[in-house]
Amino acid sequence: MDIAFSRLESCVAKFVLSDANSAFANTLRRTMIGEVPKLAIEDVMIYDNTSALFDEILAHRLGLIPLRTNLSEYKKKSECSCEGKGCSACESVYTLSVEGPCTVKSSDLIPQNPDAAPVSPDIPIVKLEEGQKVVLEAHAEINCGLEHAKWQPTLACGYKAYPVITIDDRCDACGACVEECPRSILKLNKKSVELIDGRLEFCSMCRLCEKACMASGIEKSAIRVNPDNSRFIFVVESDGSMDVKEIIIRGLSNIKGKSESLVNVLTNISGAI
Repeated sequence: MDIAFSRLESCVAKFVLSDANSAFANTLRRTMIGEVPKLAIEDVMIYDNTSALFDEILAHRLGLIPLRTNLSEYKKKSECSCEGKGCSACESVYTLSVEGPCTVKSSDLIPQNPDAAPVSPDIPIVKLEEGQKVVLEAHAEINCGLEHAKWQPTLACGYKAYPVITIDDRCDACGACVEECPRSILKLNKKSVELIDGRLEFCSMCRLCEKACMASGIEKSAIRVNPDNSRFIFVVESDGSMDVKEIIIRGLSNIKGKSESLVNVLTNISGAI
């Protein structure tokens, strides 16, 4: 297996996964979405809320605010020495006290640990009119997207098979496929159609080029579009709670750990027979 990055930023990554199959590619996608842990607000104690929102809706909005997560500082409550009671090792606490008129934003959430502050200060929570007030305390904890979508560290995470486009000698350079291609993958040469350098990965495999070639009267399309089932183009976007590189590494580590556990179990079973 090989991974080659064409784009790697703090919140967005694009890479090609080679020498793999669709089962592994989908496992990696699902693991990055649902099994890489992050912080999210779980418990909210509301002391005063005279806004237009019910307490439950207000708490739901708070839970969806992405929080900066350093997994070396926090652990799951189920793994903490406090036995799930809540402490600084498994919980991040926030306070909020705002009186209108104003729009309450994520910047109004005051964290005890500044490193676990909201990713963006400008996320709107609720609009307060004159005399309205919100006073609360929120507790965030580590968990995974399998438990609830608010613990998913990704905004977008998907892949597609790597496209393979072949053009044979029957191409007469009529240009019909070039005009039909919605992604500008092809260009017209003197004797034939050819691929534009650096544009192949943008192909959506819609096969409109094949249909255009057939419509020109040729018996069999001179251009063929097929997927490479051993190569996959991934796009991963983080919600900002952690770097996208960390999400990918932790996703791969999770798969490796589960694979090793399965091998150990099968080894023990075979040894006991």
